[in-house]
Amino acid sequence: MAGRNGRTVRDLRRANRTAVLQRLYFDGPLSRFELGPATGLSSGSVSNVVADLVADGLVEEAGSVDSDGGRPRTLLRVAPHSGHMIGVDVGETRVRVELFDLNLTELARVERPLAQQGYDVEVIVGHIRDGIDEVLATEGASPELLLGVGVGVPGIVEHTDDRGAVVHGQTIGWDAVPLEELLRSGCRLPDSVRYFIDNGAKTLGQAEMWFGAGRGADNAVVVLFGSGVGACLVTAEVEHGRAVEWGHLTVRVRGRRCRCGALGCLEAYAGAESLLARWREEGGRPAEGLDEESALTAMLAAAYPPEGTEPDPVALAVLEETAEYLGAGLSDLINLFQPARILIGGWAGLQLGARFLPAVRRYATTYALRHPAEQVTIDLGRLGPDAVTVGAAILPLADFFNRGGRRAEPATEDRLPAWRTALEERSPR
Repeated sequence: MAGRNGRTVRDLRRANRTAVLQRLYFDGPLSRFELGPATGLSSGSVSNVVADLVADGLVEEAGSVDSDGGRPRTLLRVAPHSGHMIGVDVGETRVRVELFDLNLTELARVERPLAQQGYDVEVIVGHIRDGIDEVLATEGASPELLLGVGVGVPGIVEHTDDRGAVVHGQTIGWDAVPLEELLRSGCRLPDSVRYFIDNGAKTLGQAEMWFGAGRGADNAVVVLFGSGVGACLVTAEVEHGRAVEWGHLTVRVRGRRCRCGALGCLEAYAGAESLLARWREEGGRPAEGLDEESALTAMLAAAYPPEGTEPDPVALAVLEETAEYLGAGLSDLINLFQPARILIGGWAGLQLGARFLPAVRRYATTYALRHPAEQVTIDLGRLGPDAVTVGAAILPLADFFNRGGRRAEPATEDRLPAWRTALEERSPR
């Protein structure tokens, strides 16, 4: 039965389960007494919900604490092995697949380099399929315990009714690739296991906002700085973040050609790929055969050698120019969205690290409007190179919480109530 606000008893129970699970997850272990004020539920509701969650194997006891003059209070926590998630990062140099428990503790991982094959769709799907099989076999995990598979990809992800997630990745040559459809037909998982596919910058942002440097901020921008650049905007209105194609803002009219085909994009000046290309054009000589990450390491070593060794002036100049372009790009984000925090992640951002950050901050505040620039902090993300994978695994976890800790039911063609089906079968055609 639905109430005046349209919510049914089932909706209310799901919301109560979600509230208890989330508080135990982020703030636990907690006692039943503490869960009341933390969730806003009555003591009776807390007891009923906890009993249900314990019966479902989702919540377990975690010791006890003394109370004020009474019996010790039992502490509760989310049972870490009651579910698993898989996170996949379709990155610029490799595909990374990781298996996590409910606490996001890594249980197994597989990495497949992409140096030679590039972004061939069949190769990517094969790496994901084989990686899923391998991490499950390594841990001896049952596919039935999976809450879902989260996948972070480059490009714009469109969620369609008939084909699932479709990826428009212009910079990697993907034109309306039905990735979810391909994964579902190629991976050997039960139909009940859902795929959650989204932009890699968004999954990075999700991870940093839940567990990293963005935690507690209502308004932040998380930047993915790799071969190219992207960003995730998180505001009170866009709680789970929205990927923005920041790397394809025009920063120079008739400028360098970007991977997307346009001229003068920020990515053509601020991504690691363009940074290395400009170093080579100016006479830089990284060793032959290096992948992109190793070549950037070599460039940094040339620009910042051990004390007593002369730095490579070309490498230094290109890095300084890149810092200015990146700072100018951040100033656009500051002026447009007035974020409280900007966090820089991605493998290239982490490699450049603290040495690069002061110059980026200086240029960002120079180019931005004074008032929003004074309100923002610009820092590195805290979750390291696995942040995109962790964020991808959070996608099924967040869905699990939203459903009150209930696993997704397999899709069926006929969801009509039995009485309506019977009437329709009897109606004249």
